[in-house]
Amino acid sequence: MRALTLAGSVLVAACVATACSEKTGQQAREAGQQAAQAARATGAAVESAAQDAVNNAERASDAVQNASETKSGAEGTLKQAGENAKEAVSSAADVAAAAAQTAKVKTALVADAKVTAADVNVDTEASTKTIVLKGHVPSAEQKTAAGRIAAEKASPGYTVRNELTVR
Repeated sequence: MRALTLAGSVLVAACVATACSEKTGQQAREAGQQAAQAARATGAAVESAAQDAVNNAERASDAVQNASETKSGAEGTLKQAGENAKEAVSSAADVAAAAAQTAKVKTALVADAKVTAADVNVDTEASTKTIVLKGHVPSAEQKTAAGRIAAEKASPGYTVRNELTVR
């Protein structure tokens, strides 16, 4: 902008120094003014473009920040989903193991001739790893035998709670 203004001024000075006619001097002044006006317009356009660039950079920075936060949130959600799935699989495995204990003990009770197992209910609590004998048997000896059989068939880590009643 200053260069154009300076060029216009130099042109005017050159005309005066060479004794240009008044008309030529007037034309030179007008050309200098037009050059200065063009320089101001160019400067304004450059300032506007610079402000646009700053605004775009700020928007880009915000977009990067938002993307980073979204990524972090997604990673956290994915990690939590993985942990939930792991817990669900573990819980399902515990329930399956408990069901296997129930089947193993009930089969052993039915197979043993010393116990009338028709009225014996075997349940296994997966969370506490406890095999529970419920129902009734005809004698105290059968109650004791059923408890012993259940304890023998129980896998390590399982306990037996004998709640059988004698009728």
